[in-house]
Amino acid sequence: MISRLWAKFSKSSPRPAAPPQWGDVPKHVAVIMDGNGRWAKDRGLPRIAGHHSGMKAVRRITMAADRLGVKYLTLYAFSTENWKRPKDEVDFLMKLPQQFLEIEIDDLMQKNVQVRVMGHREDLPSFTIKALDEAMSKTANNTGLVLTFALNYGSRKEMLEAIKEIAADVQEGRLTCDQIDDHVMSSHLLTRDLPDPDLLIRTSGELRLSNFMLWQLAYSEMWFTDVYWPEFSEAHFEEAIEEYGRRARRYGGL
Repeated sequence: MISRLWAKFSKSSPRPAAPPQWGDVPKHVAVIMDGNGRWAKDRGLPRIAGHHSGMKAVRRITMAADRLGVKYLTLYAFSTENWKRPKDEVDFLMKLPQQFLEIEIDDLMQKNVQVRVMGHREDLPSFTIKALDEAMSKTANNTGLVLTFALNYGSRKEMLEAIKEIAADVQEGRLTCDQIDDHVMSSHLLTRDLPDPDLLIRTSGELRLSNFMLWQLAYSEMWFTDVYWPEFSEAHFEEAIEEYGRRARRYGGL
């Protein structure tokens, strides 16, 4: 089990681009983008430099996912716990979506990418919400890759709110306890319009989920690498997809 969870814990340099030799491509890939701060620290730079460099990796991996035929790409951009970080870092992180979308929106439109956001909007600055809303509106009719940013997202809060909504439905007679099943729960989550991830990628060497999509990742394959997010390349992404294609998903069966 440990070796399977560890998957391919890559310590090698990115491989040269080559014709891919893999099986099925995952329909939905979720990514915990980790290691921006440590990448910057190793170079004697402020943490925000790591976040800025990480923004370039978002573009790289979005384009790679689109090229490889991934249908859904969900990126963990900011958690409900990240507000605990220094104010100057949080302020910078709140500006990143606006900066990224201003730079990339034309290319996203050209690639037919649809932008979505999931998380708790009420705590976000108005300028962040405005930038996100504009991008979602502009790309709403695109039919290619669905790029979802998990922003001010926390899975425990998501599930608690879903449970409260279900309880209210029962109390008001719209639902009975016997009708509550996996589908009902999933339909009350922020990911209700997304399929569960087939593959989770986490960068930077950490081996934990960090309150990310705890319900949705129940049967996902996981792939961990010690590469920091700013250095995560298309070759690394291809390596994860290739490893996924070699696995047999049994969902508890044989």
